Amino acid sequence: MEYTFSDKYKNNIILEKTFKFSMDIILYAEELEKERKFVLANQILKSGTSIGANVKEAQNAESNADFIHKMKVALKEADETEYRLFLCKAIKHYPDTGNLLGDLNEILKILNKIISSSKRR
Repeated sequence: MEYTFSDKYKNNIILEKTFKFSMDIILYAEELEKERKFVLANQILKSGTSIGANVKEAQNAESNADFIHKMKVALKEADETEYRLFLCKAIKHYPDTGNLLGDLNEILKILNKIISSSKRR
């Protein structure tokens, strides 16, 4: 799976996971749209793809504090996405969230670990 032109981003696990998650979120949002769940589809699409965009932006942070800030923004977007996916899971006639919540849980753990270890620098 190709997600960058730059060699400096290759083999970056959080970039890989958030890129794949963004692709899966796009497909899930399309499922919601097919069922005419436009508002939630749009919200999930925005917050779900924003996680990876913020992680990518953090790779070019101007300082450690800037890096932590950008990763915290990604974490907030992940929390927002998690909330909406749990809503979808709780409502019986919504499409199955499948592996999205499990993948997101893994991303949340990685983001929290990155943030906590970056604070110790």
